[in-house]
Amino acid sequence: MVAHLIRLKLTLLRNGLRRSPWQLVGLAFGALYGLGFLVAGVAGLIALRFVPVPDAATVVALAGSAAVLGWWVLPLVASGVDSTLDPQRFVTFAVPRRELLTGLAVAGVVGVPGLVTTVLALGTVVSWSRGPATVLGALVGALLGVAVCVVGARAWTTLLAGVVGSRRFRETAGVLVAIPIILLGPLLSGLTTVVADGWQALPGIASTLAWTPLGAPWAIPADVAAGDWGAAAARVAIAGATLAGLVVVWSSALTRSLERPPTARRGGPRRARGTGVLGRLPGTPTGAVAARCLVYWVRDPRYAASLVIVPLLPVLAYFVSPDGAGSIMLVIAPVTAFLMGWSISADVAYDGTAFWLHASTAVPGRADRAGRVVAAAVVSVPVVLLLAVGSVWWTGQWGHLPAVLGLSTGVLLTAFGLSSVVSARFLFPVPQSGQSAFATPSGSTGVNLLTQLLGWTVLVVLVLPELVLGVLAITRGSSGLGVATLVVGVVLGGALLVGGVVVGGRLLERRSPELMQGVAAMA
Repeated sequence: MVAHLIRLKLTLLRNGLRRSPWQLVGLAFGALYGLGFLVAGVAGLIALRFVPVPDAATVVALAGSAAVLGWWVLPLVASGVDSTLDPQRFVTFAVPRRELLTGLAVAGVVGVPGLVTTVLALGTVVSWSRGPATVLGALVGALLGVAVCVVGARAWTTLLAGVVGSRRFRETAGVLVAIPIILLGPLLSGLTTVVADGWQALPGIASTLAWTPLGAPWAIPADVAAGDWGAAAARVAIAGATLAGLVVVWSSALTRSLERPPTARRGGPRRARGTGVLGRLPGTPTGAVAARCLVYWVRDPRYAASLVIVPLLPVLAYFVSPDGAGSIMLVIAPVTAFLMGWSISADVAYDGTAFWLHASTAVPGRADRAGRVVAAAVVSVPVVLLLAVGSVWWTGQWGHLPAVLGLSTGVLLTAFGLSSVVSARFLFPVPQSGQSAFATPSGSTGVNLLTQLLGWTVLVVLVLPELVLGVLAITRGSSGLGVATLVVGVVLGGALLVGGVVVGGRLLERRSPELMQGVAAMA
């Protein structure tokens, strides 16, 4: 049965490549990438043969732990494991459970990721070819490590198949994937610092991981080389227990998925109870628009994607600041106000064809603009206030609180007003509902870049009064200028907000047919 499943997978892969030449091109690129990674990895493993045992143990444990974590996590946040042999296809066949598990596990190695991982794992035998005992320990560790990788990937994806297959999970995962990309610079900076300091932190991390399911298989040969047979046996036990536990989880999840597929477990559509947020706001056009937009802020990942950097700003500022507590922390709240205020500049484009509800019911333009601002304010005002007070607390410069609050308030209110005008006057391509929050519509890069650049320039010009006062108040340590910044930010920002809502409302009423035509064309 195992050999039959492997032949079946190879046949399905071959037929798929014949059906689509682009799949063949993709496989070729994947194979070339895997080959390059494989050559570099094997060369590194050979080089480890000539370094001291502690250094080799650190590198192998860290790399092995990263490999196991990647096998377990990436299929969940990407597109799942290889579905060529989807267990759902075996529902109508009386395949014994043990043979099905074994066949699927071995077939999971057939592919570019599996082959690369297996070859690199066996390459550790070369790194530990310092005696018969270490070679045997490296071979045992490599086999256990590959098994933990493959079986773990299958176990977690099968267990969480109902969740991973949902649209909400895919959208959320797409947003979360952007976080390490944003933090790539600080992470590389921190890694450079660690390397420059002589790897002092890496051995400790590696020794800790070596006692976890992630690193235990890869630390076995190091213990054998050091003559610590008790530790080696303990790590074999940890890896074996982990593998056994994953097999149990996978078997149980596979049984449940075959007997009751996710589609059968979901049952009928869920009935909503009550009116939700619609019943908690005033029954006016403004309240109705605000309630609908609040639902978007909670459920639409495109809003979260546009603001994913906001909770990471303190981390970025900490890494940029030389001492981690510099005055640069004080810019977090104004920058957040800038981003969150500008986030509604594409509201009509995000509505898509649902904008016809506004056009067909003749919602007053002023009510539409005000409702969107209210919804955004419910989300952004607490965040901006928290960051303003928190940044001042972190730096210990409480005398700058009025200036920071004034500048943040002025920027937020002004951005709301300008966005109310921009979204009623301009439409620029955005990811449609159901698409990836980071998808870029074809040919939209230049248009979006120009629109954003012009809008940001106008916004900076409009907030110049409070910006200049705030900078002077902070640099000179003047409490009087700080209070003046607060007053100007509230008064001028409020006036620009009201003006933006009025002007944007008039534009919306006059341009509703053109806007409806534009969003329909982008759908």
